[in-house]
Amino acid sequence: MASAHPPTVFVVAADPARSATLVPALPQVTVIPVPDAETLLREAHVTPPDVVLLYTDTPGVPLWQVLPMLRQRAELAGTRWLAVGSTGLGEMLSAGADALIGDTTPTAALVLQIRTMLGRATQHHDMHGRIASLQRRMDTWEHEERVRDQLVHMLVHDLKNPIAAVMGLLEIVYEDHRVPEDSRELIKVARDETQHLLHLAVNMLDVRKIQAGKMNLRRELVFSPMFEEIMEQARGDVGSGLRDRHVRVEVEQDLSPASVDPEILRRVLANLLSNAMKHTTTGGVISLLVRAVPDGVQVAVRDDGEGIPAEDIPNLFAAFEQSRLTLHGRFDTGMGLAFCKLAIEEHGGTIWVESERGKGATFYFNLPLAADAEDDDFIEILN
Repeated sequence: MASAHPPTVFVVAADPARSATLVPALPQVTVIPVPDAETLLREAHVTPPDVVLLYTDTPGVPLWQVLPMLRQRAELAGTRWLAVGSTGLGEMLSAGADALIGDTTPTAALVLQIRTMLGRATQHHDMHGRIASLQRRMDTWEHEERVRDQLVHMLVHDLKNPIAAVMGLLEIVYEDHRVPEDSRELIKVARDETQHLLHLAVNMLDVRKIQAGKMNLRRELVFSPMFEEIMEQARGDVGSGLRDRHVRVEVEQDLSPASVDPEILRRVLANLLSNAMKHTTTGGVISLLVRAVPDGVQVAVRDDGEGIPAEDIPNLFAAFEQSRLTLHGRFDTGMGLAFCKLAIEEHGGTIWVESERGKGATFYFNLPLAADAEDDDFIEILN
């Protein structure tokens, strides 16, 4: 950002002729004579200069004593300081002078040095202006993010309870044998769509939390029996839609413990199960597999459904970037898979998918083992 006023050069010297000599050599530059250090302190506050020539033979308070104070002023951060003289240059350099030059230097060479320093001062002002502009944009973006987070949080919390209530009522009505069979099918669709809406709302909130670094994991040591328990809970979270699928669970026994937040793992499994259900037909097979791998535990969710087109896989875990029409006529926003990726990576793990169109899909994720210290602590607790 260019300065709104002409560049300003202070010449601190007892002899005003030193500044007068520079005036014709520096057109479009305001050259101001300053007789001593006291005047420099005052004038630099009123009109911050771009370059200051400090003649070391200026009488009164030594300039090397006031230069450190001047360099601490925020408004003089871009000012360049040129010490001129035959003596005292060492003190001026130690005090913070940017450059040194002899007082017998020809005027042309002195002017060249001043122009070089004016260019550096201009660069500083331009950079400061760009930084200020970027900071304003960052402040605006952060404000918009806070408003968006608050809106998402408000919507999700306002929606969760009524959605859960509607889902519970639909479940009761569906189980009532007095309801005609054709109406039961409609109720089932309404119940499944309500379940989908609830998962979408909660996933949206959790994705925002993880992206903002606000989801604190509550890690525990998870062994084989607990994996089985978490998987059973995840099946319950998905709802009655799984009744029309064959779900198989295989957990390798005597697994080394993984360091996991059980509630988040339950949510990840529920999302992957829900995804598998959406892309398989009635009577389809969904398998949950847990086994040991080097340095971790691997979980796989496999289905025999429609599979995933190869062109969709690269963006599969990006929320809103991959919308796929499911077998049931619903567009998948990808929010659930985005949550899974962020949640697994938050654990220090990895997640990926292998699939062939028409031959189903398998989602894998690896979880890290508990640290040795955590293992020892847990063993002590057991003993």
